[in-house]
Amino acid sequence: MRLHERPFLFIGMVHLAALPNGPRPSAGFHTVADAAMRDAMTLMENGADGVILENFGDAPFTGGPVAPHVLAFVAVLAAKIRDEHPAAMIGINLLRNDARGAMGAAAAANADFIRVNVHCGAMLTDQGLLTGEAHATLSYRQNLGAPIGIAADILVKHAVPLAPQPIAELAADTWRRGGADVLIVTGSGTGKEADANRVDAVRDAVPEARIWVGSGVQPHNAAMWRRKVDGMIVGTSLHQHGHIHAPIDPARVRQLTSALAG
Repeated sequence: MRLHERPFLFIGMVHLAALPNGPRPSAGFHTVADAAMRDAMTLMENGADGVILENFGDAPFTGGPVAPHVLAFVAVLAAKIRDEHPAAMIGINLLRNDARGAMGAAAAANADFIRVNVHCGAMLTDQGLLTGEAHATLSYRQNLGAPIGIAADILVKHAVPLAPQPIAELAADTWRRGGADVLIVTGSGTGKEADANRVDAVRDAVPEARIWVGSGVQPHNAAMWRRKVDGMIVGTSLHQHGHIHAPIDPARVRQLTSALAG
């Protein structure tokens, strides 16, 4: 799969604004799509290797499958980004944990990977208890015949494990038994820096795994993370003034790209 073609990936987050029929007021499909395409273009034209689409504006999220219009909208957007940026790595995350929907949307849009917040194990979240469905997700991918990578969070942010488990054990289970293609380590919440010691524990437990850091990357720590991991998903720090509801700032993207290169 294309996800493994490059030794390091800088993936920019495209935080979608609130969609119609969600828990918050929406400006409508066209307005949300225009903003998302603008952010994707800003990321790709200023050094990112790819983007991941996430229905961030639909918080508070459902703990089950997303509504059909959310899946369809994200698939259409991903396909449009693919047309405009053929070399981009494109991912989809349907919050809070709709792995099957994300897999279907990614396959239809010719995207490269999905992010799964809980792929193995069980986590207590603000949506209640979320349990991993690795068997169902891998079986669905097999049936679709789609080379879609699975980037799985380990002890995902905004959540706590149902039962205490060392991150090293969970990482090994998610990689070797759960069949993930990438392991993601984050901080405790959106924009919070990950603990380098936890990343080291995952690396020691699964040295063969591809590991990404999934939150808290900024120019001042980018070089450190570049040495430790195989990729990163960056969102909050790339928005204007670091405000997650503002557009992506091209100068901030270039600054991070420069820090990674240095």
